[in-house]
Amino acid sequence: MSQTSSPEPANTDLTRLAAAELAELVHSRQVSAVEVTQAHLDRIAEVDPAVHAFLHTDAENALATARQVDQDLAAGQAPASPLAGVPVAVKDVLTTEGTPTTCGSRMLEGWLPPYDSTVVRRLRAAGLVILGKTNMDEFAMGSSTENSAFGPTRNPWDLDRIPGGSGGGSSAALAAFEAPLAIGTDTGGSIRQPGAVTGTVGVKPTYGGVSRYGLVAFSSSLDQAGPCARTVLDAALLHEVIGGHDPLDSTSIDQPVPPVVAAVREGATGDLRGVRVGVVTQLSGEGYQPGVLRSFHAAVDTLRELGAEVVEVSCPSFQYALSAYYLIAPSECSSNLARFDAMRYGLRVGDDGNRSAEEVMSLTREAGFGPEVKRRIMLGTYALSSGYYDAYYGSAQKVRTLIKRDFDAAFENVDVLVSPTTPTTAFRLGERVNDPMAMYLADLCTIPANLAGNAALSVPSGLSDEDGLPVGLQVMAPVMQDHRMYRVAAAYEVARNAAEGGPQIQRVPQADWSAHNRAQSEVAV
Repeated sequence: MSQTSSPEPANTDLTRLAAAELAELVHSRQVSAVEVTQAHLDRIAEVDPAVHAFLHTDAENALATARQVDQDLAAGQAPASPLAGVPVAVKDVLTTEGTPTTCGSRMLEGWLPPYDSTVVRRLRAAGLVILGKTNMDEFAMGSSTENSAFGPTRNPWDLDRIPGGSGGGSSAALAAFEAPLAIGTDTGGSIRQPGAVTGTVGVKPTYGGVSRYGLVAFSSSLDQAGPCARTVLDAALLHEVIGGHDPLDSTSIDQPVPPVVAAVREGATGDLRGVRVGVVTQLSGEGYQPGVLRSFHAAVDTLRELGAEVVEVSCPSFQYALSAYYLIAPSECSSNLARFDAMRYGLRVGDDGNRSAEEVMSLTREAGFGPEVKRRIMLGTYALSSGYYDAYYGSAQKVRTLIKRDFDAAFENVDVLVSPTTPTTAFRLGERVNDPMAMYLADLCTIPANLAGNAALSVPSGLSDEDGLPVGLQVMAPVMQDHRMYRVAAAYEVARNAAEGGPQIQRVPQADWSAHNRAQSEVAV
Protein backbone atom coordinates (compact mmCIF):
# COMPACT_ATOMS: atom_id res chain seq x y z
CA MET A 1 0.00 0.00 0.00
CA SER A 2 1.20 3.53 -0.60
CA GLN A 3 2.59 5.48 2.31
CA THR A 4 1.56 9.08 2.92
CA SER A 5 2.72 11.76 5.27
CA SER A 6 0.93 12.23 8.55
CA PRO A 7 1.49 14.32 11.66
CA GLU A 8 4.34 13.14 13.85
CA PRO A 9 3.05 11.14 16.83
CA ALA A 10 3.26 12.33 20.40
CA ASN A 11 6.52 11.45 22.18
CA THR A 12 8.23 11.05 18.80
CA ASP A 13 11.47 12.53 20.15
CA LEU A 14 11.77 9.72 22.69
CA THR A 15 10.65 6.89 20.43
CA ARG A 16 13.12 7.91 17.72
CA LEU A 17 16.17 8.03 19.96
CA ALA A 18 18.75 5.26 20.03
CA ALA A 19 18.90 3.05 23.10
CA ALA A 20 22.25 4.50 24.18
CA GLU A 21 20.79 8.02 23.98
CA LEU A 22 17.73 7.01 25.99
CA ALA A 23 19.92 5.39 28.63
CA GLU A 24 21.98 8.56 28.98
CA LEU A 25 18.84 10.66 29.47
CA VAL A 26 17.37 8.25 32.02
CA HIS A 27 20.59 7.76 33.98
CA SER A 28 21.19 11.52 34.17
CA ARG A 29 17.55 11.89 35.24
CA GLN A 30 16.74 14.33 32.43
CA VAL A 31 13.90 11.97 31.50
CA SER A 32 12.32 9.27 33.62
CA ALA A 33 12.22 5.62 32.64
CA VAL A 34 8.45 5.82 33.08
CA GLU A 35 8.24 8.61 30.49
CA VAL A 36 10.34 6.60 28.05
CA THR A 37 8.27 3.47 28.61
CA GLN A 38 4.94 5.29 28.29
CA ALA A 39 6.10 6.93 25.07
CA HIS A 40 6.76 3.53 23.54
CA LEU A 41 3.51 2.05 24.84
CA ASP A 42 1.67 4.99 23.26
CA ARG A 43 3.50 4.41 19.99
CA ILE A 44 2.56 0.72 20.04
CA ALA A 45 -1.09 1.62 20.61
CA GLU A 46 -0.96 4.01 17.65
CA VAL A 47 0.81 1.97 15.00
CA ASP A 48 0.73 -1.70 15.94
CA PRO A 49 -2.80 -2.36 14.69
CA ALA A 50 -1.28 -1.70 11.25
CA VAL A 51 2.17 -3.27 11.73
CA HIS A 52 1.23 -6.17 14.05
CA ALA A 53 4.74 -6.46 15.46
CA PHE A 54 3.50 -7.51 18.92
CA LEU A 55 1.51 -10.55 19.98
CA HIS A 56 1.30 -9.43 23.61
CA THR A 57 2.16 -6.26 25.50
CA ASP A 58 2.55 -5.99 29.25
CA ALA A 59 2.09 -2.34 30.17
CA GLU A 60 1.56 -2.99 33.87
CA ASN A 61 4.82 -4.86 34.44
CA ALA A 62 6.73 -2.61 32.04
CA LEU A 63 5.74 0.52 33.94
CA ALA A 64 6.44 -1.19 37.27
CA THR A 65 9.98 -2.00 36.11
CA ALA A 66 10.45 1.56 34.87
CA ARG A 67 9.27 3.00 38.20
CA GLN A 68 11.74 0.79 40.06
CA VAL A 69 14.59 2.03 37.85
CA ASP A 70 13.58 5.63 38.55
CA GLN A 71 13.37 4.98 42.30
CA ASP A 72 16.80 3.35 42.36
CA LEU A 73 18.36 6.26 40.48
CA ALA A 74 16.64 8.79 42.75
CA ALA A 75 18.09 6.93 45.75
CA GLY A 76 21.57 7.42 44.35
CA GLN A 77 22.11 3.86 43.18
CA ALA A 78 24.17 3.24 40.07
CA PRO A 79 22.26 1.90 37.04
CA ALA A 80 22.07 -1.90 37.00
CA SER A 81 23.60 -1.83 33.51
CA PRO A 82 24.34 0.67 30.71
CA LEU A 83 20.82 -0.06 29.38
CA ALA A 84 18.83 0.12 32.62
CA GLY A 85 15.48 1.81 32.02
CA VAL A 86 15.51 1.23 28.26
CA PRO A 87 12.54 -0.63 26.72
CA VAL A 88 13.05 -3.91 24.88
CA ALA A 89 10.77 -6.28 22.95
CA VAL A 90 11.25 -10.06 23.09
CA LYS A 91 10.55 -12.58 20.34
CA ASP A 92 7.75 -14.88 21.43
CA VAL A 93 9.94 -17.98 21.38
CA LEU A 94 11.72 -17.15 24.65
CA THR A 95 9.93 -18.07 27.85
CA THR A 96 8.71 -15.27 30.11
CA GLU A 97 7.38 -16.28 33.50
CA GLY A 98 3.68 -15.50 33.83
CA THR A 99 3.50 -13.87 30.39
CA PRO A 100 2.18 -15.75 27.34
CA THR A 101 4.72 -17.51 25.14
CA THR A 102 3.05 -18.86 22.00
CA CYS A 103 5.86 -19.31 19.45
CA GLY A 104 3.32 -17.94 16.96
CA SER A 105 1.38 -21.22 17.19
CA ARG A 106 -2.10 -22.32 18.21
CA MET A 107 -0.33 -25.23 19.88
CA LEU A 108 0.83 -22.90 22.68
CA GLU A 109 -1.92 -20.30 22.61
CA GLY A 110 -2.45 -19.02 26.14
CA TRP A 111 0.50 -20.94 27.62
CA LEU A 112 2.05 -19.18 30.63
CA PRO A 113 5.61 -20.44 31.24
CA PRO A 114 6.56 -21.10 34.87
CA TYR A 115 10.06 -19.70 34.41
CA ASP A 116 12.11 -17.07 32.56
CA SER A 117 14.59 -17.96 29.88
CA THR A 118 18.16 -17.01 30.75
CA VAL A 119 18.08 -14.18 28.21
CA VAL A 120 14.94 -12.72 29.78
CA ARG A 121 16.33 -13.19 33.28
CA ARG A 122 19.45 -11.24 32.28
CA LEU A 123 17.34 -8.47 30.74
CA ARG A 124 15.41 -8.10 33.98
CA ALA A 125 18.57 -8.16 36.10
CA ALA A 126 20.06 -5.42 33.91
CA GLY A 127 17.04 -3.18 34.45
CA LEU A 128 15.68 -3.28 30.92
CA VAL A 129 11.94 -2.73 30.53
CA ILE A 130 10.23 -5.59 28.69
CA LEU A 131 7.38 -4.14 26.63
CA GLY A 132 6.00 -7.44 25.39
CA LYS A 133 6.40 -10.37 23.00
CA THR A 134 6.82 -10.01 19.24
CA ASN A 135 5.24 -11.87 16.35
CA MET A 136 7.08 -14.63 14.50
CA ASP A 137 6.67 -17.45 12.02
CA GLU A 138 5.25 -20.46 13.83
CA PHE A 139 7.99 -22.15 15.89
CA ALA A 140 10.49 -19.94 13.99
CA MET A 141 9.85 -21.76 10.70
CA GLY A 142 9.65 -19.20 7.92
CA SER A 143 11.23 -16.21 6.23
CA SER A 144 8.37 -13.71 6.18
CA THR A 145 6.41 -13.89 9.47
CA GLU A 146 3.41 -14.90 7.36
CA ASN A 147 3.35 -18.32 9.03
CA SER A 148 2.25 -16.91 12.38
CA ALA A 149 -1.03 -18.43 13.51
CA PHE A 150 -2.02 -14.95 14.68
CA GLY A 151 -1.60 -13.10 11.38
CA PRO A 152 1.34 -11.57 9.51
CA THR A 153 3.52 -8.65 10.51
CA ARG A 154 3.95 -5.83 7.98
CA ASN A 155 7.11 -3.97 7.01
CA PRO A 156 7.02 -0.32 8.18
CA TRP A 157 8.86 0.71 4.99
CA ASP A 158 5.92 -0.56 2.92
CA LEU A 159 2.92 -2.06 4.68
CA ASP A 160 2.22 -4.35 1.72
CA ARG A 161 5.59 -6.10 2.14
CA ILE A 162 7.01 -8.68 4.51
CA PRO A 163 9.32 -7.71 7.41
CA GLY A 164 11.41 -10.86 7.02
CA GLY A 165 11.27 -13.92 9.21
CA SER A 166 11.07 -15.77 11.30
CA GLY A 167 11.56 -12.83 13.66
CA GLY A 168 9.87 -10.13 11.63
CA GLY A 169 7.99 -8.83 14.65
CA SER A 170 11.17 -7.82 16.48
CA SER A 171 12.67 -5.99 13.51
CA ALA A 172 9.38 -4.36 12.51
CA ALA A 173 8.97 -3.06 16.07
CA LEU A 174 12.33 -1.32 15.71
CA ALA A 175 11.59 0.13 12.27
CA ALA A 176 8.17 1.37 13.41
CA PHE A 177 9.78 3.01 16.47
CA GLU A 178 7.72 0.86 18.83
CA ALA A 179 10.85 -0.28 20.68
CA PRO A 180 14.50 0.83 20.63
CA LEU A 181 15.78 -2.71 21.25
CA ALA A 182 14.57 -6.25 20.64
CA ILE A 183 15.62 -9.84 21.12
CA GLY A 184 15.44 -12.29 18.24
CA THR A 185 16.55 -15.82 17.48
CA ASP A 186 18.45 -16.98 14.42
CA THR A 187 18.35 -20.57 13.15
CA GLY A 188 19.00 -19.91 9.47
CA GLY A 189 18.91 -16.12 9.29
CA SER A 190 15.88 -15.16 11.37
CA ILE A 191 17.58 -12.16 12.98
CA ARG A 192 19.74 -10.99 10.08
CA GLN A 193 17.27 -11.35 7.21
CA PRO A 194 14.53 -9.31 8.96
CA GLY A 195 17.20 -6.78 9.91
CA ALA A 196 18.22 -6.38 6.28
CA VAL A 197 14.72 -5.88 4.86
CA THR A 198 13.63 -3.46 7.62
CA GLY A 199 16.82 -1.38 7.65
CA THR A 200 17.83 -2.39 11.18
CA VAL A 201 20.81 -4.13 12.78
CA GLY A 202 20.48 -7.85 13.47
CA VAL A 203 23.15 -9.96 15.17
CA LYS A 204 23.59 -13.73 15.34
CA PRO A 205 26.27 -14.24 17.99
CA THR A 206 28.60 -17.22 17.94
CA TYR A 207 26.61 -20.40 18.60
CA GLY A 208 26.88 -20.92 22.35
CA GLY A 209 27.70 -17.28 23.02
CA VAL A 210 24.20 -16.49 24.29
CA SER A 211 22.25 -19.01 26.36
CA ARG A 212 19.52 -21.10 24.75
CA TYR A 213 17.97 -22.03 28.10
CA GLY A 214 14.26 -21.24 27.83
CA LEU A 215 14.40 -20.84 24.05
CA VAL A 216 11.69 -23.14 22.65
CA ALA A 217 13.71 -25.36 20.35
CA PHE A 218 13.28 -25.61 16.59
CA SER A 219 16.72 -26.91 15.61
CA SER A 220 18.90 -27.29 18.69
CA SER A 221 22.26 -27.30 16.91
CA LEU A 222 21.40 -24.11 15.00
CA ASP A 223 19.10 -21.96 17.19
CA GLN A 224 20.79 -18.86 18.60
CA ALA A 225 19.35 -15.84 20.43
CA GLY A 226 20.76 -12.42 19.67
CA PRO A 227 20.24 -8.64 19.74
CA CYS A 228 18.25 -6.50 17.32
CA ALA A 229 18.65 -2.71 17.32
CA ARG A 230 18.68 0.42 15.20
CA THR A 231 22.41 1.08 15.66
CA VAL A 232 25.49 -1.10 15.91
CA LEU A 233 26.37 0.37 19.32
CA ASP A 234 22.92 -0.44 20.69
CA ALA A 235 23.24 -4.02 19.44
CA ALA A 236 26.64 -4.35 21.12
CA LEU A 237 25.34 -2.98 24.43
CA LEU A 238 22.47 -5.47 24.37
CA HIS A 239 24.83 -8.29 23.34
CA GLU A 240 26.93 -7.70 26.45
CA VAL A 241 23.81 -7.84 28.64
CA ILE A 242 22.51 -11.18 27.32
CA GLY A 243 25.79 -12.91 26.46
CA GLY A 244 28.08 -15.06 28.56
CA HIS A 245 28.32 -18.57 29.92
CA ASP A 246 25.22 -20.25 31.35
CA PRO A 247 25.55 -23.58 33.21
CA LEU A 248 21.88 -24.25 32.45
CA ASP A 249 22.71 -24.56 28.73
CA SER A 250 24.92 -27.52 27.84
CA THR A 251 25.93 -25.84 24.57
CA SER A 252 26.98 -22.58 26.24
CA ILE A 253 30.64 -21.66 25.69
CA ASP A 254 32.51 -21.10 28.94
CA GLN A 255 34.28 -17.91 27.87
CA PRO A 256 33.70 -14.21 28.56
CA VAL A 257 31.56 -12.20 26.17
CA PRO A 258 33.79 -10.87 23.38
CA PRO A 259 34.57 -7.13 23.83
CA VAL A 260 31.94 -5.99 21.36
CA VAL A 261 31.24 -2.53 22.81
CA ALA A 262 34.94 -1.66 22.82
CA ALA A 263 35.14 -2.89 19.22
CA VAL A 264 32.28 -0.60 18.20
CA ARG A 265 33.99 2.39 19.76
CA GLU A 266 37.19 1.48 17.90
CA GLY A 267 35.31 1.06 14.65
CA ALA A 268 33.51 4.37 15.09
CA THR A 269 36.84 6.13 14.47
CA GLY A 270 36.40 5.10 10.84
CA ASP A 271 39.84 3.53 10.59
CA LEU A 272 39.96 -0.03 9.21
CA ARG A 273 43.63 -0.04 8.29
CA GLY A 274 45.11 -3.46 8.96
CA VAL A 275 41.74 -5.23 8.64
CA ARG A 276 41.46 -7.87 5.91
CA VAL A 277 37.97 -8.30 4.48
CA GLY A 278 37.02 -11.31 2.36
CA VAL A 279 34.25 -11.08 -0.24
CA VAL A 280 32.63 -14.51 -0.58
CA THR A 281 32.31 -15.17 -4.30
CA GLN A 282 29.61 -17.83 -3.78
CA LEU A 283 27.30 -15.36 -2.01
CA SER A 284 26.74 -12.81 -4.76
CA GLY A 285 26.06 -13.07 -8.45
CA GLU A 286 23.45 -14.72 -10.64
CA GLY A 287 19.95 -14.74 -9.18
CA TYR A 288 20.49 -11.73 -6.92
CA GLN A 289 18.43 -8.59 -7.34
CA PRO A 290 20.61 -6.10 -9.27
CA GLY A 291 19.91 -3.30 -6.81
CA VAL A 292 21.06 -5.50 -3.93
CA LEU A 293 24.31 -6.28 -5.74
CA ARG A 294 24.95 -2.62 -6.53
CA SER A 295 24.43 -1.75 -2.88
CA PHE A 296 26.79 -4.55 -1.84
CA HIS A 297 29.55 -3.49 -4.22
CA ALA A 298 29.21 0.11 -3.00
CA ALA A 299 29.53 -1.12 0.59
CA VAL A 300 32.70 -3.04 -0.28
CA ASP A 301 34.10 0.11 -1.88
CA THR A 302 33.36 2.02 1.33
CA LEU A 303 35.23 -0.56 3.42
CA ARG A 304 38.17 -0.21 1.07
CA GLU A 305 38.05 3.59 1.42
CA LEU A 306 38.14 3.17 5.21
CA GLY A 307 41.49 1.42 4.88
CA ALA A 308 40.48 -2.24 4.82
CA GLU A 309 42.27 -4.62 2.50
CA VAL A 310 39.59 -6.35 0.42
CA VAL A 311 40.19 -9.72 -1.23
CA GLU A 312 37.96 -12.29 -2.90
CA VAL A 313 37.48 -15.57 -1.04
CA SER A 314 36.10 -18.82 -2.41
CA CYS A 315 34.04 -21.08 -0.14
CA PRO A 316 32.92 -23.82 -2.56
CA SER A 317 30.81 -25.76 -0.07
CA PHE A 318 28.53 -22.77 0.52
CA GLN A 319 26.61 -23.67 -2.63
CA TYR A 320 25.27 -26.74 -0.82
CA ALA A 321 24.37 -24.93 2.41
CA LEU A 322 20.68 -24.42 1.64
CA SER A 323 20.16 -28.09 0.78
CA ALA A 324 22.03 -29.27 3.87
CA TYR A 325 20.11 -26.90 6.11
CA TYR A 326 16.72 -28.13 4.88
CA LEU A 327 17.66 -31.65 5.89
CA ILE A 328 19.35 -30.92 9.22
CA ALA A 329 16.89 -28.35 10.59
CA PRO A 330 13.70 -30.32 9.79
CA SER A 331 15.27 -33.48 11.22
CA GLU A 332 15.93 -31.74 14.53
CA CYS A 333 12.50 -30.09 14.36
CA SER A 334 10.86 -33.50 13.94
CA SER A 335 12.45 -34.60 17.20
CA ASN A 336 11.98 -31.37 19.16
CA LEU A 337 8.32 -30.91 18.30
CA ALA A 338 7.46 -34.47 19.33
CA ARG A 339 7.04 -33.04 22.85
CA PHE A 340 3.75 -31.43 21.78
CA ASP A 341 1.72 -34.58 22.36
CA ALA A 342 -1.41 -33.15 24.07
CA MET A 343 -0.42 -34.91 27.28
CA ARG A 344 1.93 -32.51 29.04
CA TYR A 345 1.13 -28.91 28.12
CA GLY A 346 -0.29 -26.83 25.32
CA LEU A 347 -3.31 -27.50 23.14
CA ARG A 348 -5.45 -30.59 23.64
CA VAL A 349 -8.17 -31.51 21.11
CA GLY A 350 -10.75 -34.31 21.21
CA ASP A 351 -10.20 -35.37 24.81
CA ASP A 352 -13.81 -36.37 25.43
CA GLY A 353 -13.08 -39.58 27.31
CA ASN A 354 -14.00 -41.74 24.33
CA ARG A 355 -10.74 -41.46 22.40
CA SER A 356 -7.38 -43.10 22.95
CA ALA A 357 -4.30 -41.07 23.83
CA GLU A 358 -3.00 -41.72 20.32
CA GLU A 359 -6.19 -40.33 18.75
CA VAL A 360 -6.10 -37.24 20.97
CA MET A 361 -2.46 -36.63 20.10
CA SER A 362 -3.17 -36.98 16.38
CA LEU A 363 -6.14 -34.61 16.49
CA THR A 364 -4.18 -32.09 18.56
CA ARG A 365 -1.15 -32.03 16.28
CA GLU A 366 -3.39 -31.75 13.22
CA ALA A 367 -5.22 -28.77 14.71
CA GLY A 368 -2.30 -27.14 16.49
CA PHE A 369 0.42 -27.07 13.83
CA GLY A 370 0.25 -24.93 10.70
CA PRO A 371 1.12 -26.08 7.14
CA GLU A 372 4.80 -25.07 7.19
CA VAL A 373 5.47 -26.75 10.52
CA LYS A 374 3.77 -29.93 9.30
CA ARG A 375 5.83 -29.80 6.10
CA ARG A 376 9.09 -29.63 8.01
CA ILE A 377 8.12 -32.31 10.53
CA MET A 378 7.30 -34.68 7.68
CA LEU A 379 10.49 -33.83 5.79
CA GLY A 380 12.59 -34.35 8.91
CA THR A 381 10.91 -37.61 9.80
CA TYR A 382 11.52 -38.88 6.28
CA ALA A 383 15.20 -37.85 6.35
CA LEU A 384 15.70 -39.73 9.63
CA SER A 385 13.81 -42.86 8.61
CA SER A 386 15.45 -46.25 8.20
CA GLY A 387 17.05 -46.60 4.80
CA TYR A 388 17.31 -42.86 4.17
CA TYR A 389 19.30 -41.63 7.18
CA ASP A 390 22.75 -42.00 5.59
CA ALA A 391 21.65 -40.76 2.18
CA TYR A 392 20.02 -37.59 3.49
CA TYR A 393 20.74 -36.60 7.10
CA GLY A 394 24.19 -38.20 7.15
CA SER A 395 25.18 -36.56 3.88
CA ALA A 396 23.91 -33.18 5.06
CA GLN A 397 26.09 -33.41 8.17
CA LYS A 398 29.12 -34.13 5.98
CA VAL A 399 28.35 -31.01 3.96
CA ARG A 400 28.08 -29.08 7.22
CA THR A 401 31.61 -30.19 8.11
CA LEU A 402 32.87 -29.01 4.72
CA ILE A 403 31.23 -25.61 5.22
CA LYS A 404 32.92 -25.28 8.60
CA ARG A 405 36.25 -26.13 6.97
CA ASP A 406 35.68 -23.48 4.29
CA PHE A 407 35.10 -20.88 7.00
CA ASP A 408 38.19 -21.97 8.92
CA ALA A 409 40.34 -21.82 5.79
CA ALA A 410 39.02 -18.38 4.89
CA PHE A 411 39.65 -16.97 8.36
CA GLU A 412 43.29 -18.02 8.17
CA ASN A 413 43.71 -15.22 5.62
CA VAL A 414 41.04 -12.64 6.46
CA ASP A 415 39.57 -11.10 9.60
CA VAL A 416 35.94 -11.03 8.45
CA LEU A 417 33.86 -12.16 5.50
CA VAL A 418 31.18 -10.05 3.83
CA SER A 419 28.21 -10.67 1.55
CA PRO A 420 24.74 -9.32 0.90
CA THR A 421 22.45 -10.36 3.75
CA THR A 422 19.62 -11.30 1.40
CA PRO A 423 19.40 -11.89 -2.36
CA THR A 424 16.43 -9.49 -2.68
CA THR A 425 14.68 -6.69 -0.86
CA ALA A 426 11.39 -7.34 0.95
CA PHE A 427 8.88 -9.12 -1.26
CA ARG A 428 5.14 -8.53 -1.16
CA LEU A 429 2.88 -10.22 1.35
CA GLY A 430 1.48 -13.40 -0.17
CA GLU A 431 3.96 -13.40 -3.06
CA ARG A 432 5.81 -16.57 -2.00
CA VAL A 433 3.36 -18.26 0.35
CA ASN A 434 2.61 -21.02 -2.16
CA ASP A 435 6.20 -21.39 -3.37
CA PRO A 436 8.29 -22.87 -0.52
CA MET A 437 11.51 -22.98 -2.57
CA ALA A 438 11.31 -19.27 -3.40
CA MET A 439 10.66 -18.58 0.28
CA TYR A 440 13.62 -20.70 1.39
CA LEU A 441 15.97 -18.84 -0.98
CA ALA A 442 15.55 -15.72 1.18
CA ASP A 443 18.03 -17.32 3.60
CA LEU A 444 20.60 -18.24 0.96
CA CYS A 445 23.30 -15.91 2.33
CA THR A 446 22.65 -16.34 6.03
CA ILE A 447 22.49 -20.13 6.43
CA PRO A 448 26.25 -20.89 6.12
CA ALA A 449 27.09 -19.06 9.36
CA ASN A 450 24.44 -21.05 11.24
CA LEU A 451 25.74 -24.37 9.96
CA ALA A 452 29.30 -23.48 11.02
CA GLY A 453 28.37 -21.78 14.31
CA ASN A 454 30.17 -18.58 13.35
CA ALA A 455 29.13 -15.08 14.36
CA ALA A 456 27.38 -12.91 11.77
CA LEU A 457 25.44 -9.66 11.65
CA SER A 458 23.52 -7.51 9.21
CA VAL A 459 23.99 -3.75 9.09
CA PRO A 460 21.91 -1.41 6.88
CA SER A 461 23.66 -0.67 3.58
CA GLY A 462 21.30 1.78 1.94
CA LEU A 463 18.16 1.57 -0.14
CA SER A 464 17.87 -0.34 -3.39
CA ASP A 465 17.90 1.96 -6.41
CA GLU A 466 15.13 -0.20 -7.90
CA ASP A 467 12.40 -0.07 -5.27
CA GLY A 468 13.69 2.21 -2.51
CA LEU A 469 13.64 -0.61 0.05
CA PRO A 470 16.36 -1.41 2.61
CA VAL A 471 19.36 -3.61 1.84
CA GLY A 472 21.71 -5.21 4.36
CA LEU A 473 25.45 -5.91 4.44
CA GLN A 474 26.33 -9.18 6.19
CA VAL A 475 29.60 -9.31 8.13
CA MET A 476 30.79 -12.71 9.43
CA ALA A 477 33.49 -13.48 12.00
CA PRO A 478 35.16 -16.58 13.49
CA VAL A 479 33.81 -18.37 16.55
CA MET A 480 33.99 -16.14 19.66
CA GLN A 481 35.56 -13.35 17.62
CA ASP A 482 32.28 -11.45 17.40
CA HIS A 483 34.07 -8.17 18.13
CA ARG A 484 35.74 -8.28 14.71
CA MET A 485 32.43 -7.97 12.86
CA TYR A 486 31.21 -5.26 15.23
CA ARG A 487 34.29 -3.14 14.52
CA VAL A 488 33.81 -3.39 10.76
CA ALA A 489 30.05 -2.79 10.97
CA ALA A 490 30.51 0.26 13.21
CA ALA A 491 33.05 1.82 10.86
CA TYR A 492 30.77 1.21 7.90
CA GLU A 493 27.74 2.63 9.75
CA VAL A 494 29.59 5.84 10.61
CA ALA A 495 30.72 6.27 7.00
CA ARG A 496 27.21 5.72 5.63
CA ASN A 497 25.62 8.09 8.12
CA ALA A 498 28.17 10.77 7.23
CA ALA A 499 27.57 10.31 3.51
CA GLU A 500 23.78 10.36 3.85
CA GLY A 501 23.42 13.10 6.45
CA GLY A 502 22.11 10.82 9.18
CA PRO A 503 20.88 7.31 9.95
CA GLN A 504 18.93 5.56 7.21
CA ILE A 505 16.31 4.38 9.72
CA GLN A 506 15.11 7.95 10.24
CA ARG A 507 13.83 7.91 6.64
CA VAL A 508 11.19 5.24 7.25
CA PRO A 509 8.02 6.66 5.63
CA GLN A 510 5.38 7.85 8.07
CA ALA A 511 2.36 5.78 7.10
CA ASP A 512 -1.19 7.01 7.49
CA TRP A 513 -1.61 4.51 10.31
CA SER A 514 -5.17 5.46 11.16
CA ALA A 515 -6.33 5.01 7.55
CA HIS A 516 -4.66 1.62 7.37
CA ASN A 517 -6.18 0.58 10.69
CA ARG A 518 -9.65 1.56 9.47
CA ALA A 519 -9.15 -0.42 6.27
CA GLN A 520 -8.05 -3.47 8.25
CA SER A 521 -11.10 -3.18 10.50
CA GLU A 522 -13.43 -3.00 7.49
CA VAL A 523 -11.83 -6.14 6.02
CA ALA A 524 -12.25 -7.96 9.34
CA VAL A 525 -15.94 -7.01 9.49
